[in-house]
Amino acid sequence: MSLEGQDWVYSEKVKDHFLNPRNFLMGDESKFKYDAMGLVGNPICGDQMKMYIKVKNDKISDIRWKTYGCASAIASTSALSELAKGKTLDDALKITAEDIDNYLGKLPKHKFHCSVLGHEALADAINNYRKISK
Repeated sequence: MSLEGQDWVYSEKVKDHFLNPRNFLMGDESKFKYDAMGLVGNPICGDQMKMYIKVKNDKISDIRWKTYGCASAIASTSALSELAKGKTLDDALKITAEDIDNYLGKLPKHKFHCSVLGHEALADAINNYRKISK
């Protein structure tokens, strides 16, 4: 995509995850039977993220998310959902913003903070799951 002499500042992988987000929860949240949900927000940019997980044998068997966020937040969370699915809860918590950034082929530096929001929502969902499953 080009805007009057400006190149698209995102990698093709970021663009793909933004335009075709993976594991995005469309519509009514009650239709996805999740085990736990995490919710975080960034007061600076106004983004908000909800992460829903299903857990089986201490692994994330399914994951869905919703956001009010920018293209970077959408692409980052889409990538995170792909990276986390099938992982143990502990391994999913080890996925860093840098891992997401590398997976996507780098976000613009001023948008890197967007990759943190999904990770924080996932960590909140995992912590909530652990609280209710004791």
